[in-house]
Amino acid sequence: MNWARTAALLAGVWAGVLVAIAAFAAPAAFATLDAPLAGRVVARLFAQEAMLSLALAVVLILIERRLARRAAAEGQGSLVSAELLLVLGALFCTVFGHYGLQPMIAAARAGQGAWSFAALHAASVGLFGLKALLVLALAWRLTGRTPARPPATPPRSS
Repeated sequence: MNWARTAALLAGVWAGVLVAIAAFAAPAAFATLDAPLAGRVVARLFAQEAMLSLALAVVLILIERRLARRAAAEGQGSLVSAELLLVLGALFCTVFGHYGLQPMIAAARAGQGAWSFAALHAASVGLFGLKALLVLALAWRLTGRTPARPPATPPRSS
């Protein structure tokens, strides 16, 4: 199995999901539904995206560790790559943004907590945007790393 190509494909799919939710799904929900229902629909989308992000991050971490070990054994790199750091950054944004801030947002919506709904929502949007940028950078780096097939050699004429 070509692990570098698999990682590039997974990062591309992940980036596509993030862009699709931010650019199409969430705005469409708020454009067509009343605000409370749109909020529930978008919250569900983000919950599903967070679970997908966790799964993709774990798989990409495993692949990147495998590739880094191989490169280090060949004397061509270290065990910590820029790609691994991008995945870890996106993972942090997912865990903190969804699993850390979402309960605080729910409490703020109910009038509890020290932070306002608007401030927590802005932080959540910022973390999602940062995650999207990290994953786009990851996909870009991984597609550049995947070796293209060498051109076919023409048959030798004698």
